[in-house]
Amino acid sequence: MDAVTFAWLVLAFPLAGSILISLSFKLLPRRAAGYIGTAAIAIAFGFAVAALIGLLSHPVEERSLNGALYDYAAVAGIDVELSILVDPLSVFMCLIVTGVSTLIHLYSLAYMTSDRGYNRFFAYLNFFVFSMLLLILAGNLVLLIVGWAFVGFASYALISFWYRRTTATAAGMKAFVINVVGDIGLVLAAFLILREIGVLDLTEIFEKAPEDLSVNSGVAVAIGLLLLVGAFAKSAQIPLHTWLADAMEGPTPVSALIHAATMVTAGVYLIARFWPIFELAPTAADIAAFTGLATLLFAGTVALVVTDLKRVIAYSTISQIGYMVVGVSIGAYTAGLFHLMTHAFFKALLFMAAGSVIAAMAAVQDLDKMGGFRKALRFTGPMLVIGALALAAFPGTSGFFSKDEILVFAEARGGMYMIFAIGGYIGALMTAVYSFRIVYRVLSGPPCKEAAELEQGHLAHGEPVNPKTGETEDTDVGFPGSEHWIAERARPMRVAMSILAFLALFAGLVQVPGVTHVIDSFLEPVFAESKLAEDYHPTVAAEWRGLAIGAVISILGILLARYLWVTNPALPARLAKRFRRIHDFCANAWYFDKLIDVLVVRPVQAFGDKIADSFVENKVIGTFAAIATGTVRGAGAAVRISQSGYLRAYAMVLLLGLIGLGIYFLIAGGGA
Repeated sequence: MDAVTFAWLVLAFPLAGSILISLSFKLLPRRAAGYIGTAAIAIAFGFAVAALIGLLSHPVEERSLNGALYDYAAVAGIDVELSILVDPLSVFMCLIVTGVSTLIHLYSLAYMTSDRGYNRFFAYLNFFVFSMLLLILAGNLVLLIVGWAFVGFASYALISFWYRRTTATAAGMKAFVINVVGDIGLVLAAFLILREIGVLDLTEIFEKAPEDLSVNSGVAVAIGLLLLVGAFAKSAQIPLHTWLADAMEGPTPVSALIHAATMVTAGVYLIARFWPIFELAPTAADIAAFTGLATLLFAGTVALVVTDLKRVIAYSTISQIGYMVVGVSIGAYTAGLFHLMTHAFFKALLFMAAGSVIAAMAAVQDLDKMGGFRKALRFTGPMLVIGALALAAFPGTSGFFSKDEILVFAEARGGMYMIFAIGGYIGALMTAVYSFRIVYRVLSGPPCKEAAELEQGHLAHGEPVNPKTGETEDTDVGFPGSEHWIAERARPMRVAMSILAFLALFAGLVQVPGVTHVIDSFLEPVFAESKLAEDYHPTVAAEWRGLAIGAVISILGILLARYLWVTNPALPARLAKRFRRIHDFCANAWYFDKLIDVLVVRPVQAFGDKIADSFVENKVIGTFAAIATGTVRGAGAAVRISQSGYLRAYAMVLLLGLIGLGIYFLIAGGGA
């Protein structure tokens, strides 16, 4: 079998797993759904590896393969095939998505054990992975849009998985609505591409775009900006970022899946995939880069002050995606994708460690109530530290090599692009501080009540409550399960976290300046025609200088965090009190939610409540309904009259019809 066949199988197994679990969950033993779902994604990962091997067997210049099962539609000279594009970029993404998703499924086997929605959870999880893979492998815009929409729906299902928790259903709906805004942008971009270039196949679009679009023309910029609407919605960039922190209402494995390997990376992938369009529309690319920079700085300030453990990590994701968006927007394509890969490892690890900590806290997520878990969580603690080290870009870790590669490229472009390097280093300092804020708040200090209880061998269990509102909940279907699982007591969780910890520490070694260049070499065919990738090559000396600057910033940030939350733990509270307005501004995420509520939500609701109800509902819809009702009644009466029950009447109607057809064909024949 060739690489294309293997890629089809990568798509097939997650879909098959989701369907099988959905159709047979009543017949399956308690944990069979978990094993089926995990096996389906693991097999998909195996076929992704096979696709990689098959692709590498082709010469470098021939590593872009198209495979079509059949023609989906052929209208007005436009052929839309059910086709996939198998090239280094799609295979690279497939390996990350299936690999990390397999480990998240494995972690979920234990973590979700007591939840009565266990089977439903794995059916959703498999469908989510299938949707992301469809988006990645799509060979044309139609299939890409289908995968894009599927990812949005799957995210809604998983975020609102605990559907009796009102905050969860609200968060799921919010994610869905914002992603629909992104869907609209992507669809409009597809219409413009079809109008200007005349094709929907991705390979043909990229080949014909330089001929049909002039550099920085209005149409090219419009296409780029519409693509960015889709990318920003999926990848949670300002101002379409507000859904991602609320997505923490879903189970912790869902947070890991959305933040690490799937949904939020879709926007980065889209920009990288459509690099020929963005190089023809540098204005749109620059807007993307500045938005990414603003997002990474904004999210960093919020992560420094919020106290919900999962939300701190969520805002760190928004910030790190900002780095990736900057990278793929300024031409550092492989650097941005390299950071996407390493981020998937350490962010999934951080969420898994956070899930174990929250379970030890009997579902409490407030950092202010945690502390002293150093001895109680002897496995989870080191995993948390490793994830934080990689996130903080500590020297030698994977994040150290990937993050600074983006900033060094910005320096190499010079001029205006130095802003991205400077802003990136400021963001890196904040990242190191809030990464180890988590570590010190959770592990250091005197043991909290739950930590002390766990040291005695007893896992804390309290009354089930909503972490956000404090409302009491039961443990029936639609709510979290009654039991809590920590990595120290669940082998599947430990195995998944151990593999991710290894990758978080050592995956960066595949791209050491002047030593290894695995990612660059593999992705080179995708970006071979890029002028930016060709014109700007940081020297090895510049790359090592950037790494040295990054190392100093990382260490300073960790030391600052230690001073604030270990050496002088009362100081942060005093600073928050002294600079109350700044603290509250950041703690409320710069009031973006309230701003959107005032500028968008309330006006739309007012229009719906007052204008639409009084005019559209009563006048327009009422009038059309009356016309439609009258038409249907008239047609019904005519039909009733014709249904006389007399055979001779039916024969007469049939005869008249045949005579009419004969006259038509005689006239048509005479005209010919």
